[in-house]
Amino acid sequence: MSRGSRADGELGRANEPAVLILTSLASGPKHGYALAKDIEGFAGVTLGPGTLYGAITRLEEGGFIEPAGEERRRRPYRITAPGRAALAAAVTQMRAIADEGSARLARGRQPQGQALGWTS
Repeated sequence: MSRGSRADGELGRANEPAVLILTSLASGPKHGYALAKDIEGFAGVTLGPGTLYGAITRLEEGGFIEPAGEERRRRPYRITAPGRAALAAAVTQMRAIADEGSARLARGRQPQGQALGWTS
């Protein structure tokens, strides 16, 4: 689904910056650098500054996150109630897809070629 056709409240795929940022903020407020490091740690994904701050801006404009005061020159953010709801919906959707994928893999455990009727 393209960004423009996403329904309000939908965040996108698991590796989308919005989902990663909300996942990070679910454990408490963080500023940009701390978000980037946390996301690298739990997801193995490196978000460049443009991607990170662009997603932060969109999340803030959408009401999913808000500023949590200021720490020196840093601006921490926290997840809002709508952000938690959107993250919960995304996690539920990802879990359903993962469960279906696991079930299909379990049902499809055949040596390569047998599913197509090949013989050796």
